[in-house]
Formats: sequence, structure tokens, C-alpha cells
Amino acid sequence: MEETVVFQVFGIAFGLNTLLAVLATVILILIFCVWTAQNLSVDSPSKPQLVMETLIDFVRGVVGGAIDDHGAQNFQLLGLTLLLFIFMSNMIGLPLLLHVGHFSLWRSPTADPIVCLSLALLMILLSHFIGVNNLGFKSYVKNSYMQPSSFLFPIKIVEEFTNALTLALRLYGNIFAGEVLLGLIAGLANLKGSLTWVIGLPLQMIWQGFSIFIGAIQAYIFVTLTMVYLSHKVETEHE
Repeated sequence: MEETVVFQVFGIAFGLNTLLAVLATVILILIFCVWTAQNLSVDSPSKPQLVMETLIDFVRGVVGGAIDDHGAQNFQLLGLTLLLFIFMSNMIGLPLLLHVGHFSLWRSPTADPIVCLSLALLMILLSHFIGVNNLGFKSYVKNSYMQPSSFLFPIKIVEEFTNALTLALRLYGNIFAGEVLLGLIAGLANLKGSLTWVIGLPLQMIWQGFSIFIGAIQAYIFVTLTMVYLSHKVETEHE
């Protein structure tokens, strides 16, 4: 694990490298959304508008494929927000590794297990809240834990914990491993100056390209699984 500056806010510890990257991620997403929302037009949409519309159509397909419900459109904004945040979080650590002394000041937020676990727990808790809100507590318990048989109740309880853990660890493991390899390749490139740069630079470019693919796939998987877990809470068995 990389060392970084840790400070406390209201008793909660924050790593400086993760906090800086999260703030940059939010700012970049805000800039992207403002950029794509400029000069909106139905008859002659601009290229940025087409990019956003393509993203929205993609998310609509993901949500619609997981949630067979009349209210599926209610979750499209959630899916789009998740996709943008996780994709940008996966990408933002790729261009550079910033260290001052022994301290890391920059990395992908999703290379931090706390961020991934927080996101996963938030989505799981949100699915429970929406399930209770849509079905009522009694129907929610029956639909989520007693179907197709009440005999499965203990297994369903365990499944809730495994869903959160696997959702978080899958994202964290892939992004963290990618950044570790990027650091190793950078170390190899700097080992003997220009001699090792000839080997290290192409390797770095190849691995960064592969990491972009992995980061995009992981964002897609996270959003898809979140929608699947949501569907288990808002859809009844007979639908």
C-alpha cells in the first residue's frame, strides 16, 4: 500500500492522494456535463450533445436490460452518474504517478478500497431503501428474502453481504493491480536511463491502453450489477 498524507475530518481519516483525485474527478465530470449541455438543439445537435445522448442511450439499454419495470427510467440518471464517476475515477490515475518523497499525492480513487467499498455499500443500501419505498416493508421482506421459499432466508441474508463485497473488490482489485503494474513499468523505465526507456516507454503505453479498456469494462460491470441488485428489490416474482 502506498504511503500518503492522512488527515482527520470529524474523526474520519482521509488519504490526501484519494481526496485530491476524487475532487478532480468531480470537477472533470462537471466540466464534461456543462460542455455537452451547451447549445442544445433537436434539429441540429452539436457533437458534444451527440456524445451525451449516446451515453444516455447506452445507460438506458443497461438499465432496461436489468430492470423490467415501468419505473426503470427512474434509475437512468443514477446509472449515468455511476458510469461517469467510476469511469473517470478509473482513468484519472493513468496519466501520471505523483510522488513527493515517499508520499503518494495522486492515484485513481477506485484504487482505494475505502472508496470502492463505500460505493458498493451505498448502492446496496439504496437498493434496500428503494425496495421498501416501492413495495412497503412487508412485501419487500417477502419478495427479497422469502421467494421462492422462506427456507432460503439465511442464504439471502448472506448474499447481501457477498454482493457488497464482490461489487467493491472486483472494481478495487482490477484498478489497483493496473496501477501497481504501471508503477513497476515506470520503475523499470527509470532503471538505467535512456537505455531502459526504450523498453519501458512502449510497455507503459501498451499497458495504459489496456488499462483504459479494463477501466471502461469495470465501470460497465459495476453499473450493470447495481441495476441487477436494484431489480431484485423493486420487482416482484410474478412480474
